[in-house]
Amino acid sequence: MSEAVVADFAGRFYTEKMETMEPITGRVLLSRKQLVLVTDDQETRIPLASVVDTNIGSPPQAFKQFFNDTITIAYKKDGQQKVAVIEGTGENVEKFKTVFFKVIIGDQTVIVKHPAKRGGRITDASDRKMKLGLKRGQLDLKGNDETVTIDLGGVIDFGREHRDIGGKTRPTLSVDHSDGGTTLTTLVTLPNGRKLNLLGRYVRLEYSDIMEDLQDIEVGEEEVETLVSLYSAGGSAELGMLVTGDINETKAIVDRLKEKELVEDGDEGLSLTAKGQVIVNKKIESVNA
Repeated sequence: MSEAVVADFAGRFYTEKMETMEPITGRVLLSRKQLVLVTDDQETRIPLASVVDTNIGSPPQAFKQFFNDTITIAYKKDGQQKVAVIEGTGENVEKFKTVFFKVIIGDQTVIVKHPAKRGGRITDASDRKMKLGLKRGQLDLKGNDETVTIDLGGVIDFGREHRDIGGKTRPTLSVDHSDGGTTLTTLVTLPNGRKLNLLGRYVRLEYSDIMEDLQDIEVGEEEVETLVSLYSAGGSAELGMLVTGDINETKAIVDRLKEKELVEDGDEGLSLTAKGQVIVNKKIESVNA
């Protein structure tokens, strides 16, 4: 590989050149132009411009008996879609994920509207061109005189929509995220649809981590009611504003919510965390259904 390597680790993988689905051991090398999977007797080169999708965690069904922690990369070759499945230790996969996405979609010029909504209310924010930067667990949107940081651990919901942005209707990623107890909506679009899909995949991976954590958390009805009360107060409030009965009982509920990382102490009192916001959203959806 002639160009500079930004990631290099040993792992097991499957590529289209292999005669069976059983993985083989080799080196995984990533540059800013291509991904190369090398063994003693063969190599597979995947131009990053050909990558159309990627998934991290559970391998495709056909490979589950052979792999554990994986990165599955889908790419186009000769008009057909191919896949490469890469396995590494948990830490290697996590680091590679960030570097891979940073190389493939980082430093792109994007059109941003931020915040398009604040606390559910539409704002008069203007569209502006910014540079997309990726760090572990966050998106940085950099303009001439500002930087908007989206903590991906604070993503509440997201989706791909068609929005009027940058003077025309475009496919756009709409991201709802928590910022200091307030829900903000940020709209981001890229001129390249393939890269917008990959940006959506990156956000989805972080969002999935939150949802996976929530599966292990049990929340009682009184705790849900307290979360909804905090949401109704604007996402943050002093303890006294939440009391509807015995203050000691309310404090005990809040203490349990803190232990479960659903609320936290903020500048204006108690604040919903991203996980707490997700639970409130699900409660509201169930009521409105």
